[in-house]
Amino acid sequence: MPVALVTGATGQDGYYLCSDLVAGGFDVHTIVRPDDASPDPGLADLERDLPQVRRVVCDLTDATGLRRAFDEIEPDEVYNFGGLSSVALSWREPVLTGAVTGLAVAGLLEAAWQVQERLGRPVRVVQASSAEIFGAAQRAPQDESTPIRPVTPYGAAKAYAHHMVGVYRARGLHASAVILYNHESPRRPETFVTRKITAAAARIAAGRQDELVLGSLEARRDWGWAPDYVQAAVLAARAATAGDYVVATGVAHSVADLVAAAFARVGIDDWRSLVRTDPQFVRAAEAPLQVGDASKARRLLGWAPTKTFDEIVAAMVDHDVALLAAGADV
Repeated sequence: MPVALVTGATGQDGYYLCSDLVAGGFDVHTIVRPDDASPDPGLADLERDLPQVRRVVCDLTDATGLRRAFDEIEPDEVYNFGGLSSVALSWREPVLTGAVTGLAVAGLLEAAWQVQERLGRPVRVVQASSAEIFGAAQRAPQDESTPIRPVTPYGAAKAYAHHMVGVYRARGLHASAVILYNHESPRRPETFVTRKITAAAARIAAGRQDELVLGSLEARRDWGWAPDYVQAAVLAARAATAGDYVVATGVAHSVADLVAAAFARVGIDDWRSLVRTDPQFVRAAEAPLQVGDASKARRLLGWAPTKTFDEIVAAMVDHDVALLAAGADV
């Protein structure tokens, strides 16, 4: 039975990835922080739905602990979806973001390299990179040749990790980076604007909330379906040659578009009277248009998105409506 190691398994992407790997016959292990022994909805879901997944307690920033975990697990495939995933949080915790999202990846790659050298067989590593590494991109859409110029602490940390993937790939490790653009699902927490919007639409339609407060409505993003993006990571791990791959839909929508689609799904057309903006929710440095060209992933990995923007929003709203109907606290 092939062995996979997943970090960030309690998050949106990690959950979908573990589910796919278990279904594919893998012996799946996941690294969780020592403080994940406390109640965590993502961890609870993982234990309930995927009891086959084995937990290894280790801090990603502990290079020695990582080496020990890798030596014990001896993985065939490694997927790094761990780290602090909030751009807003990275402004409040830039040093922590650099340590967990950036420097920790060097320790992970080194641990994989050491296992590969000891066992004499490939260890395939996939790093979840981010469109935030491009920052103030001078052209759109962006592809793998776009200059890396981050404008946020999160983007800078991801950029360091992205470069380290290239360093270890040159060293002989089958290390790939999937440069993920925004990708959503019902598993997103409300700290992300997409889920904040869909949950609010459901609550307002049910008379449980009066208004939705957001930052800029004009910010534009290339939003895709999270399970599709996880599949791109699996395809990258199993490709004959390691590489970097932009994973995106190639279509950008504004926050206003997302709000309109979410409210329309619950039968509200006049959404503007229910939404107001607040400067406190505007990012300190908002990246310009982020839209990706996934031609390389389509061509070399055979990857393609399966859901449209409207279908993604509808799936998220329907989920939140169903939760409310079931009496859940959305």
